[in-house]
Amino acid sequence: MQSQALLQSTPLRVSPLDPIHKTNNLKSPSFTSTTTTTRRRAVISAVAAAPKREKDPKKRVVITGMGLVSVFGNDVDTYYDKLLAGESGIGLIDRFDASKFPTRFGGQIRGFKADGYIDGKNDRRLDDCLRYCIVAGKKALEHADLGGDNRNTIDKERAGVLVGTGMGGLQVFSDGVQNLIEKGYKKITPFFIPYAITNMGSALLAIDIGFMGPNYSISTACATSNYCFHAAANHIRRGEADMMIAGGTEAAIIPIGLGGFVACRALSQRNDDPQTASRPWDQNRDGFVMGEGAGVLVMESLEHAMKRDAPILAEYLGGAINCDAYHMTDPRSDGLGVSSCIQSCLDDAGVSTEEVNYINAHATSTLVGDLAEVNAVKKVFKKIDGIKMNATKSMIGHCLGAAGGLEAIATIKAIQTGWLHPSINQFNPEPAVEFDTVANQKKQHEINVAISNSFGFGGHNSVVAFSAFKP
Repeated sequence: MQSQALLQSTPLRVSPLDPIHKTNNLKSPSFTSTTTTTRRRAVISAVAAAPKREKDPKKRVVITGMGLVSVFGNDVDTYYDKLLAGESGIGLIDRFDASKFPTRFGGQIRGFKADGYIDGKNDRRLDDCLRYCIVAGKKALEHADLGGDNRNTIDKERAGVLVGTGMGGLQVFSDGVQNLIEKGYKKITPFFIPYAITNMGSALLAIDIGFMGPNYSISTACATSNYCFHAAANHIRRGEADMMIAGGTEAAIIPIGLGGFVACRALSQRNDDPQTASRPWDQNRDGFVMGEGAGVLVMESLEHAMKRDAPILAEYLGGAINCDAYHMTDPRSDGLGVSSCIQSCLDDAGVSTEEVNYINAHATSTLVGDLAEVNAVKKVFKKIDGIKMNATKSMIGHCLGAAGGLEAIATIKAIQTGWLHPSINQFNPEPAVEFDTVANQKKQHEINVAISNSFGFGGHNSVVAFSAFKP
């Protein structure tokens, strides 16, 4: 429909063919018809392909707040400062005895405190997955100038929560199974089901803050957060909500979580030097490093944000989701799923490939995945000069369902500050990568349009695009 409207208004529009029209310049009527039809198709194609960004302030989506729980703490600026410094948050696991595992390290969060955000009774009961969600969500609201009584200034029936998780309340689930086996069903806590299921992060956050709009979770493994951003933005664009809290949360660094990924043969085993274990695009990478945390954005319609004079941090331009339909854990060898997802994201955002000059890559440090992503990106971006691409996971590990949330925050901070954090542990880079991966040292870079990639087990692909806000 949009292409037809543009076509009708363009001065280059070709008139309808007249079957009785004769031309004096061409001898063959059939040639005349073919030429005119070809020209018509070219014009239609050019008009349809021309990027057109959203102008309606009711449908433009802006970011007004960010909140996180990370291996670097719960403050967004501190988190990004440590990323810019190239600091690794990876260390030996001490939450439980990991000595018998072939991988004994991860991006474990230490000293987490929910004081002031979760009351003491609930804080003791909740799975960390839920605690991280609630703290990150409330911090994002504070960042958006909606802390405390300020929340009463908005229509809570038009404010929703969409925070997903790949694994859910894994500790609560693990403890429940152990109690069932060792002590019987009577020793299973009544909170076993509520605190294990994946939707409860969004639910408990909404119950706490009173948001009555769209509320659910999405669980697409490591692609979860971007799926949530995409869905939340569409609720706003369709007029179903003025504001959404969206992102991901995860807390899977427990024996069954670590053991499960060990069984998948997905993890690095560089126990002698954990801080250099996550090395995306390095020829000696040997698997990803588990991380945990939460990353959440406050997303609003531009109209709503301007009415309340909100701090606008960046603009969400668009996103896309799809599926490789190929393999449980491996990416498609031809990269079709990823490349088509990136292109669909740009189409949704009204952005041309030439406008993108920064990519926050999925880049988990796996043998197959890192190069598969690069090859797919190259299919979309024919000219890579000027595009910089970095890997947040090199410092915080792979936070599974929360990864996209924490990486979206890094992307928005890069847009705000003009500084890209390094991809650390680039000792022996893969020559096939070719992109500037911001190896080992931060770089200044004025970002025009940024995309952030997230892909998950099951072939789930998700890509979102951000830029600085321009009225």
